[in-house]
Amino acid sequence: MNSKHMIIFCLLLIPFACATEQQVKPGIDILLEEHLDLVTGKSIGLITNPTGLTHDMRSSIDALHENPEITLTALFGPEHGVRGDIEGGYRIENYVDEKTGIQVFSLYGATRKPTPDMLDGIDVLMYDIQDIGSRAYTYIYTMALAMKAAAEHSIPFIVLDRPNPLGGELVEGDVLDTTFSSFIGMYPIPYVYGMTVGELALLFNEEFDIHCDLTVITMKNWKRSMRFEQTGLHWVLPSPHVPRSSTSDFVATTGCIGELGTVSIGVGYTLPFELVGAPWIEPEILADELNSQNLAGVEFRPLYFRPFYYHFEKEQCGGVQIHITDYAAFSPFTAQIHILTALTKLFPEHDIFDTRRITSFDKAFGTDQIRVKIRNGISADEILQAGQNGLNHFLSIRSKYLLYE
Repeated sequence: MNSKHMIIFCLLLIPFACATEQQVKPGIDILLEEHLDLVTGKSIGLITNPTGLTHDMRSSIDALHENPEITLTALFGPEHGVRGDIEGGYRIENYVDEKTGIQVFSLYGATRKPTPDMLDGIDVLMYDIQDIGSRAYTYIYTMALAMKAAAEHSIPFIVLDRPNPLGGELVEGDVLDTTFSSFIGMYPIPYVYGMTVGELALLFNEEFDIHCDLTVITMKNWKRSMRFEQTGLHWVLPSPHVPRSSTSDFVATTGCIGELGTVSIGVGYTLPFELVGAPWIEPEILADELNSQNLAGVEFRPLYFRPFYYHFEKEQCGGVQIHITDYAAFSPFTAQIHILTALTKLFPEHDIFDTRRITSFDKAFGTDQIRVKIRNGISADEILQAGQNGLNHFLSIRSKYLLYE
């Protein structure tokens, strides 16, 4: 190899080495490397699913179970289960994990909060699950209810922190009206909150009077400006229709619309959350309307598709595919409101809000005012502006609990 080629080879290696050195390490790694004293000789209950992994793709269950200084006593599974193989909304029963022989308790079955019997003999309760960064997702409320149970039984609670796939800077959307509190929106936080689960746990604990003995094991090398793709970590789907880290952006864009059941958002097709369609939608008309709004960081492409299952199974649908062109500039909640107002304006003969699932839609948005205003012809910009005061108030609260720069 001549000197010129050697220089090029070295230059190519330097960025790779830097990226490897700065790979994000999630909380589970930091616990095992630096904070074993918190769990040594104690019986541990772990709330987790397949996303609970070390930076080198080892299951948190295995990493804890095989450590001679740790006694992993019980596993707790959220929606979709400890192994992540259960369809959303389906109840899960208790069972014994075949690989480890450890008792698995369901927190998405007869109860969503650990019971005294479940916690019997447990010295420390831990949480290690990947979040997706938007409010209408059940895992962060599984965490909150488990924190409440821990407080009631004087059990220390440890959150093993993980990246927010949307980054830690984007905060938008209406703050939840507690009248609409549910398991897809329990507390008055905005639709996109720009916090890690560890930061959320700190906020929940203080602002909503849980007051458990809480420890957050922070990540190393994570920065608020990072998208998941920059962390060096592998994405493991936290639920069956979130196959890629970027799907989190699309969930924040169409997730509430999907609660209606009158419009497909691509669940049941090959692009879950990445499109909006129905048999009665004219693709070019909808795409032209949405593109005319000049929303930052996104383009809408007309398309036809046939869902393989779920809404409009095997029916030809028209709609738009959502193409995010600049993730840093894109505002998913803003896009969602514009999609809803466009559908109502362009296709008034199809009332998308005439559905038995309207309560679920309101709970997902954390208010009924968005639906009411859209039906009354209020513009997307006016709807978005109306939520700004609540958002500003949340930002002042949020600042007290941020752990990363």
